Amino acid sequence: MTPEQTAAQKPNAIQSALRTIISKPWIWGYLAAACAFVATTLISGGAGAASLLYAALTFASFAAIVGIGQMFVVTLGPGNIDLSIPATMTLAATLALKFMETNNALVVPGILIALGVGLACGLFNFILILLLRIPPIIATLSSSFLFQSLAIWSNRGLRIKPPELLADFSTSGFLGIPNVAIAAIILAIIAWFVLERAIAGRWISAIGQNMRAARLSSVPVNAVRLGVYASSAILAAIAGFLLASFSGGANLNMGAEYMLMSIAVVVIGGSSIAGGNSNVPGIWGASMFMFLIVSMLNSYGLGAGVRLISTGIIIVAVVVLASKKGYAA
Repeated sequence: MTPEQTAAQKPNAIQSALRTIISKPWIWGYLAAACAFVATTLISGGAGAASLLYAALTFASFAAIVGIGQMFVVTLGPGNIDLSIPATMTLAATLALKFMETNNALVVPGILIALGVGLACGLFNFILILLLRIPPIIATLSSSFLFQSLAIWSNRGLRIKPPELLADFSTSGFLGIPNVAIAAIILAIIAWFVLERAIAGRWISAIGQNMRAARLSSVPVNAVRLGVYASSAILAAIAGFLLASFSGGANLNMGAEYMLMSIAVVVIGGSSIAGGNSNVPGIWGASMFMFLIVSMLNSYGLGAGVRLISTGIIIVAVVVLASKKGYAA
């Protein structure tokens, strides 16, 4: 091959690589996040860009963790969605922090309690779905009222503070990366491995694509569904535990914004809402976008109503762009 032919092929290779990247639905979340980041920093002339990025990584971590759990559920197919995530976050954080009573020596048992509460919530959700044959949306919505009531009963509306060790961990970072972001990235890597490299991930996708065919192929459908709902609740419990530690305590409204947030990051992140297709990398891009778009609108001094309308329009636009590119993994 002559040097001229080699030089001619380089632009084609670059164009092919760009087309491949653009064809990925998750790329639009990252592009939208980048645009929001640039638009926000332009107001300050570039000042505070590092702080904005650090804050985006921090707050996106909580959305990413619950989004990964919701993504597992949505991948199971139409009708599968977990609306108990906010209440699970609140209950797990409340019971764990109440047990620790700001005592650093009880941090490990407190973490185990949060995980146990998440597991119990997930099992309860699936019992309603499997034994009582209640549609997942109704089952998880109903259980959320029970979980929230238990949280109210347990703390009587008081704000429960975390141990100093947890507060320091959740509000600090390592090599310029927030600790909560590191934890969320580790969880995302584990989720990616399960979905892309483990047999369990293939089972989840198979159920989402065709549950009857999966059952006929000897996939343990009920066991997989149980594991998925338990995983979603456990991840919600982890997010609630970290959020309470970061924000200075557990309160009854701490998970409220994460019901719609968990669904939005799944859709914007490129996972198919019809099930059978998940996209872990997109969850992080979508989570960053959700924080940065609010920061951008706040920077421009828009009112609350205008911010909500603008956010909704932008989210719809990103979803439409992603859907036109398909749901390639």
